[in-house]
Amino acid sequence: MRGFLEIRWNNIQSSLKDLEVDAFIVTSKANHRYFTGFDNPDGALLFLKDKKFAFEDFRYSEVACEYIGADFTIFESSLDVERLNVIVKSEGIKTIGFEGSMGYSLYERLSKSIDAELVSKGSFADTAREVKDPYEIEKIAIAQEITDGAFAHILRIITPNMTENDVAAELEYYMRKHGAEDKSFETIAVSGEKSSLPHGTPSDTRLKKGFLTMDFGAVYEGYHADMTRTICIGKANAEMKELYNTVLKAQLSVLDMLRDGVACADADKVARDIIDENYKRCFGHSLGHGVGLEIHEQPNLSKYSKKILKPGNVVTVEPGIYIPKKYGCRIEDLVLIQEGNIRNFTKGTKELIEIY
Repeated sequence: MRGFLEIRWNNIQSSLKDLEVDAFIVTSKANHRYFTGFDNPDGALLFLKDKKFAFEDFRYSEVACEYIGADFTIFESSLDVERLNVIVKSEGIKTIGFEGSMGYSLYERLSKSIDAELVSKGSFADTAREVKDPYEIEKIAIAQEITDGAFAHILRIITPNMTENDVAAELEYYMRKHGAEDKSFETIAVSGEKSSLPHGTPSDTRLKKGFLTMDFGAVYEGYHADMTRTICIGKANAEMKELYNTVLKAQLSVLDMLRDGVACADADKVARDIIDENYKRCFGHSLGHGVGLEIHEQPNLSKYSKKILKPGNVVTVEPGIYIPKKYGCRIEDLVLIQEGNIRNFTKGTKELIEIY
């Protein structure tokens, strides 16, 4: 881990000249973890060309010393404006770059209290996380392995007498029992007409006949997984099978063409063109999104994206069809972009399973 952290520190410090700032401050939870290896939602980091400072309150100061104590000057406090200003004056800092995700109240407090100009650098730090290193890839693979296990588990125990909440709880319980530190997001398990809601909320009602869409993921050592599978409660009719197979065809077609150098917008178009042939305006969200320390990161597989896929990007591929007041279906895999191909982390079956 330390070797990867050193590379990340060197990258941000060597970028200060190009950013045209004397220092860069990191305040977001995800980027704090990316640059330290541990989680502190209230921590802050200050990078200079040749020095590094960390503000870690008492709850996290001990672990901070363990992880980065040999490389950072650590202050046992949350972001302390007075101490920050001492550094600004002693180091002759005139400009400090900051993340676009910084909250306005913090920006206002800093801008009024320190003797340096704050310069927005948008998503600079987030962009650094788009390409995953081998350490991150390993953690994501384990997170997805746990998630796949949860899907296999639910297929073994599910019955039509369960509720949507039962299904969601079983998925989450399995992931926790098998190494997940958390769930990636609020688990989706919606059946019948509610399956037409891409982000529907599970309820305490029994599973309804028709499609059951389950969207869930595990977090392992800070890194997220994400998968969606749609099964059928009862027997699927010909119309449902056609819809399901259209979603599957769209997804498999994208998986077949994904690799480094592919435009994100082109990947979205491949799936959208297939779906639009018979289900116009029934695929309302983008094809996929980046995944890592956050469940939604860049790059997005969207028709609006200008990005080109690079080796090391980890993205979801999740086409869907949603017919209001009737039903919906989504199939989602998590993949790593490589040179000339992809690595699909997701192993769960895509056969249309019927539960009686």
